Amino acid sequence: MDILLSHGYFLFDDPKERAIMKPYPPLGLLYLSSFLKQKNFAVEIFDGTFASRAQYAALLKEKRPKLVGLYSNLMTKFNVLEMIRQAKAQNCIVIVGGPDPPYYAEEYLNFGADVVVIGEGEEALQELIPFLSQEKFEQLATVAGIVFKDERGHIHRTPSRALLPDLDALPMPDRGAIDLQRYVDTWRTHHSMGAVSLITSRGCPYSCTWCSHSVFGKTLRKRSAALVVSEVEMIRAEYQPDMLWYADDVFNINHKWLFEYATELKRRGIQIPFECICRADRMNEEVVRTLKEMGCFRVWLGSESGSQRLLDLMKRGVKAEQVQAMTRLAKRYGIATGMFLMWGFEDENEDDIAQTVEHVKRANPDLVLTTVSYPIKGTEYYGRMTEQNLVTGNGAWEQSNDRDFHIAGRHSKRYYDFVNRWMHNELALQRMQESGNGAWLQRARKKMSAQLGKLGMRWTVREKEA
Repeated sequence: MDILLSHGYFLFDDPKERAIMKPYPPLGLLYLSSFLKQKNFAVEIFDGTFASRAQYAALLKEKRPKLVGLYSNLMTKFNVLEMIRQAKAQNCIVIVGGPDPPYYAEEYLNFGADVVVIGEGEEALQELIPFLSQEKFEQLATVAGIVFKDERGHIHRTPSRALLPDLDALPMPDRGAIDLQRYVDTWRTHHSMGAVSLITSRGCPYSCTWCSHSVFGKTLRKRSAALVVSEVEMIRAEYQPDMLWYADDVFNINHKWLFEYATELKRRGIQIPFECICRADRMNEEVVRTLKEMGCFRVWLGSESGSQRLLDLMKRGVKAEQVQAMTRLAKRYGIATGMFLMWGFEDENEDDIAQTVEHVKRANPDLVLTTVSYPIKGTEYYGRMTEQNLVTGNGAWEQSNDRDFHIAGRHSKRYYDFVNRWMHNELALQRMQESGNGAWLQRARKKMSAQLGKLGMRWTVREKEA
């Protein structure tokens, strides 16, 4: 074995994920595996999704890999740190990559990692593996896009590596390296629909101030429509999924590509139900109709807020009215809608929150998922918050992540829990009002207004205008 690849997601260690039971395989590692195998490296993947850290430790003792490559993101960081510790206990050389390490490279190295990869990992690993396997550490300075320590403990950051220009040159992800059927079966058991994920592009060209671009950059690189359809054919033949999840940051940016893809799916007689994430400003009736014809049963829209002031501050490049209109349009075509919202962004005030609640009611999505904003290091949002001395850490780096930052002036978790409940109740109450349950509606509104008053929220719940 030339390298063991792994990640820090352990489904059964996370009560929230166990309740959801919608795991997706580590596509990034599967792409690395297929690329490296194509270059004649011997690669194994330890997929921790249905396993445990104890099994990972046992595998290290059994296989004793020379090199271990670990993918780390904000949510899996703590598990990855433990995996680094376990690997170093077996004298492995550890390479770390993913969204979190680029802005904490020195911390990962000080914790025990030997090399941090910045950005895409395929070509970097292709160059690193021979040097590290032969312990030619003096050659590391020739590898672009990495951070490492020299023998004297000095940190070196090499010039950045160019992004892969042609995604069609990559082999298909190495789904055979893991038990992908278990993912499909888990979905089918818990949700009656077995799912497989795939990706048609890398990168996002937009500049939302809170979003990290540390791996794929701010470009949009698409795989050819025909190649993606061939992958779908392979997925259908091998796993017979009931649905697909397109894991692109935004699925509908390139209209020309979307229409070509739809045409090629139709030509080959393929229509598998799917869900995806879209931008409202890149939707119109032709796009929505095409999504429906392709088999889209749910589209997720990144709304974030109903306050145009905050949307502009976020540099979202979208109008709240567009989100409302496109949500309603998708529903008219029989496509279920999901909406992402973000509370607590920068100087969000009560009026911004009230506008967001009204925005959700006007859009009337089928599902709403919310989060409280947090500044990710390396983003414009983080930069602004730190420049204003509003961000403070929460303990040692190895014991906290970016979600643990304290922002001066931020309301309590209890406050946002009530805001969430208010928003969801307002949406439910609106639907009840439309169905004629007016008396119960008035009682519920008064109760919610009283609860909000206890939190110091000064606005009143407004009646729907006639």
